[in-house]
Amino acid sequence: MGLRRRHHTLLAGISLLLLITGCGKQNAYVPPPPPEVGVATPLARGVTPYLEETGTTVAYNSVDLVARIEGFVQSINYTDGAEAKAGKQLFVIEPTPYQAKLQQAQASLAAAQAQYVQSEAEFQRQASLARKDFASQSALDQARATRDANKANVTNEQAGVVLAGINLGYTSVTAPFDGTVTQHLVSVGELVGANGTTKLASIVQLDPIYVTFSISDQDVQRIRAELRKAGLTARDLGKVPVEAGLATEQGYPHRGVLDYAAPEVDSGTGTLTVRGVFENKDHALLPGYFVRVRVPRALQATPALLVPDAALGANQAGRYVMVVNKHDVVEQRAVVTGAKIGTLRVVESGLSPDDRVVISGLARAIPGEKVVAKPTPMPQS
Repeated sequence: MGLRRRHHTLLAGISLLLLITGCGKQNAYVPPPPPEVGVATPLARGVTPYLEETGTTVAYNSVDLVARIEGFVQSINYTDGAEAKAGKQLFVIEPTPYQAKLQQAQASLAAAQAQYVQSEAEFQRQASLARKDFASQSALDQARATRDANKANVTNEQAGVVLAGINLGYTSVTAPFDGTVTQHLVSVGELVGANGTTKLASIVQLDPIYVTFSISDQDVQRIRAELRKAGLTARDLGKVPVEAGLATEQGYPHRGVLDYAAPEVDSGTGTLTVRGVFENKDHALLPGYFVRVRVPRALQATPALLVPDAALGANQAGRYVMVVNKHDVVEQRAVVTGAKIGTLRVVESGLSPDDRVVISGLARAIPGEKVVAKPTPMPQS
């Protein structure tokens, strides 16, 4: 009986020892594995460096349509906001009084011409008599003076006919160019031109359209240097492309060319006014819009490194990226960035082509900590 009790006691002790040993192994601390991050080498490609500015759209042509004569508006021949071709009649100011004035001027011209013909004949007669000594010199001089006065009167009456014709032409107000006509500011039957010119409406040409912006004198010098490299001069602005985009648009969908640069730099601002001309067939751009503008600083693409814009961070020192070194340790690398191209950003300095840049799992990439670097495809812009 005692032997059996000692046997049970021994078994209980061994079980307790095994239990204690097992609990000790289960509670031992095991460090977690390094976090996994996605890495990729920078995308190397040719990139055109751009100068980015803010500009304003300006109508290619814009004029006020005015009544240049006095009269009553007889008709309005367009719909407010409609397109009008050059030469289309838009307003008619009562033409009857001016037709009558033209007829008066034409009649006065005919009378003056008749007088001139008669005085010319009289002068020739007196000249013939004077050669035969049958007329005095005084009579010949009088005939010459009358002839010359009548000739001058003909010229005066001819001018009167021209002026009357011009005034008659002013009774029809036409579109000076293709454009959009604004709402009319007068009504049929209203007297216009009584106290000077009266504004009837305006017409605006929207296709093409101008975009004006300013660039610094340093950028002017860089662009001129690039033009010289390409064998071009400042007169070849039309070969320099320019792109624009509205605040609500992605990228720069509107494309044009430079067509003007001011001949001097504004000494107060140190900038030069530049203008581009854009096709605008769908009238997506309206005068007065603020637009984003970019102009290439070089006419040929240059090699560059690109990384996802989302992979970049910023602090007081500037922009940075997270890089995994050869020991799989994260480093924070300061970089100098350039233009954004789609979802990518140009890195002008701070990276080499074989650097492994963290592009996913950024929250797990802590400088100085070890990670598991998983190769990840670099997004294409």
